[in-house]
Amino acid sequence: MSSYVKGSRLVLPYSTPMNRRSLLGYGAAAGLGAAAMRYGGAFAQSSDTGVDPDTWTPEFITSQAGTLEVDTAAEVGAVVPLDYAGKLTYWYAFEPENEPAISLEMDEAFWAAFKETYPNIEVEFTRQTYNDMLDKTRTAALGKAAPMVAKMPILWGVEFAAGGHLMGLAPEDVGYPTAEYWPGAMKSVTWDGQTYGVPTNNETMAFIWNAAIFEEAGLDPESAPATWDDVVAYSAQIKENTGKSGYGMVARVNAGNTPFRFMPQMWAYGGGALDEAEASPTYESVYANNEGSIAALQASYDMYVRDQSVPVSALTNTQNENADPFIAGQLAMVISHPSEYAKMRDLAEKAEGADAEIAANVVEHMRYGLIPEGPARRAVVFGGSNIHIFNPDVVDGDSDLDAARALISFMTGPEWSTRLSWVGSNPSNSRGFQTSWMKERIETIPFLDVTTSMLPYGIPFPVIPESTEIMNIIIPEMLQNALTETMSVEDSANDAASKIEGVLSGL
Repeated sequence: MSSYVKGSRLVLPYSTPMNRRSLLGYGAAAGLGAAAMRYGGAFAQSSDTGVDPDTWTPEFITSQAGTLEVDTAAEVGAVVPLDYAGKLTYWYAFEPENEPAISLEMDEAFWAAFKETYPNIEVEFTRQTYNDMLDKTRTAALGKAAPMVAKMPILWGVEFAAGGHLMGLAPEDVGYPTAEYWPGAMKSVTWDGQTYGVPTNNETMAFIWNAAIFEEAGLDPESAPATWDDVVAYSAQIKENTGKSGYGMVARVNAGNTPFRFMPQMWAYGGGALDEAEASPTYESVYANNEGSIAALQASYDMYVRDQSVPVSALTNTQNENADPFIAGQLAMVISHPSEYAKMRDLAEKAEGADAEIAANVVEHMRYGLIPEGPARRAVVFGGSNIHIFNPDVVDGDSDLDAARALISFMTGPEWSTRLSWVGSNPSNSRGFQTSWMKERIETIPFLDVTTSMLPYGIPFPVIPESTEIMNIIIPEMLQNALTETMSVEDSANDAASKIEGVLSGL
């Protein structure tokens, strides 16, 4: 039976009765036992993000890949029988038009494989835009119209858990031991001592530059800026010597792209929203107006206002808006995923005439390196996504928890946590790094090893319900106030600190 698409929603048309079972129904214990026995220890664990920087190197990652064969159907069948009949609704952020073609191919392959494995489970899924999904999910949960299952960016889940909207859910509930997932990722699905989700993918980004523009500006084309102070200097030199924009700053309010690119800068200088970059954060100390945060904000001010070396549209830009000037050879530096290379290659293939030649030259001269360090550290956001089950009392219709467990088990195992992360992320399940799919990724995706090797420098966002408002609203507004000169740099930082204190105190 074929699937069909209706608008942004694809429905797998199976006619089966709905069934509601307890989350810890049959199969969980058997799945846990099997998973615990097969765990091979691909992660070099540490107490912070779960990455040991002494061993988590490109060489180690490459040596692990292709050493493990997995039988996905057997693993998930131990959790929920393969002949199970059920139904569920599912939301996730996915915008095919803003992704490389391979991402859509993998997404469609996932649904085809799930249908083949569980032919009697009907899935109605809705693709949301990244910038709209959070507010839509909030509204749906409050209106008791939430989906049964949702995959959400790493920052969002704690808000819904604290609001009582999510069911308790741990890797063991879908057949995998918690030890197969990064400790940093597990922090993001834990609230008040209980686990409310399973990681689906985890990633860190890298620094990307156009070597041809660097050479044109008189910079070493094969070397990324070593420090954030260098980023400021390079951006100014590029603007002065070429007339092109240097750094692709992102400062849009209520867009996750902004904290994912500015927080590494704040952390590098020794700042932060709270004390999230410290070895043992309490999430009670406000750092937004400390010396390091002010220095990071000053660096952004210098690029945007003093040197005018970044796009003037940075105030409303996300990384998507940086794509066109980058592929046109008019923007030199950005922070993004390994998928940025595939995206630029796709854009180059679609270009015509003189634009095609320019775009091909850009792709040829794309380089990836570590995100620059600062006086305090090198840092990057420990990102990714998690999958959650909403409480039945906020779901639109009945809840079929075994159908939900089947989908989550299928998605978070070593095969599909790897394949769905093909160009933009990395598997959440540690065994994914050992599979043939990871080996193929390393062999076919340029710069994947660089972005993956940033994991030791990853810092998770604060795991508190207020984190989304702090990171998506208050921090970007701090940037906006400084860059528009509505406030001085110091006053912008003080204003942000005051707002964070207010949010934390419930005012």
